[in-house]
Amino acid sequence: MPGNTAGPPIHILMVEDSQSDAYLMEEALKGGSLNLCITTVEDGEAAIDYLFQKGTYAATPSPDLILLDLHLPRKDGFEVLTEIKEDRLLRRIPVIILTASENEQSLVKAYDLHANCCVCKPIDQEEFALAVQKIEHFWLHVARRMRGPETGREG
Repeated sequence: MPGNTAGPPIHILMVEDSQSDAYLMEEALKGGSLNLCITTVEDGEAAIDYLFQKGTYAATPSPDLILLDLHLPRKDGFEVLTEIKEDRLLRRIPVIILTASENEQSLVKAYDLHANCCVCKPIDQEEFALAVQKIEHFWLHVARRMRGPETGREG
């Protein structure tokens, strides 16, 4: 049962092309005690449009946390991560890589591109939910975070 969800909403951008994985992550996050606003996009180009407030995402708030899959259509997670970390405002947002791949080269590449952490998605649903809850606990309760910039977007 969720606890107190008072306070300003914490915006999470989930970039995940698997509807079942996105559903499991969202359900695990909703079970916590924070006031979360979760937006899910299914491909890398939509993620970039969201982050740079383009098109239908022009009025969206900057996320406080990004959950990013590596294997995405249209623009992969590495490309998205590169664009995030090259932007002077977006680079401050923690990016958590969630991937089904246990390929060490992929994880090293993600860290080289300045991912804040990498988590291999467990196959078991209970372990998956526990992993997401641990991510929430650390990144939204323990780690000190800056609120994302609402204005000042680079041209």
